Amino acid sequence: MSGEKDLQQLLKSMRPEHNSGDYVFCKVENLENINLNEVEMFFREKEAITLILKKEIAEILKLEYSVIMAWITLTVHSSLQAVGLTAAFSKALSENGISCNVVAAFYHDHIFVSKKDIKKAIEILNAFSN
Repeated sequence: MSGEKDLQQLLKSMRPEHNSGDYVFCKVENLENINLNEVEMFFREKEAITLILKKEIAEILKLEYSVIMAWITLTVHSSLQAVGLTAAFSKALSENGISCNVVAAFYHDHIFVSKKDIKKAIEILNAFSN
């Protein structure tokens, strides 16, 4: 199954879902002493490895973070080749003063917004299906 490519269909059926918990972005030099089962996502950059994990796990590991995020999953199975989805929802969020960090995984797009913006972000994203 390759996922939906049609932008209008994606927008109408993306159904944002708020994943409970507080999430943070941290950086580490290597994955030693990191239990990958406690990490939601990680990405290796040339400067460091970025971890996305629950705030309480970061605190146990004594990792620094700068902002507490809320995690939204767009439950529609979007194709990795879909054009315009990220642009559409990030534009709508930015027009309302909401910064977003996006991770496109195999099945879904995941949006991280500041914890204080979660209710408004969900409202904005739900407006696409109305």
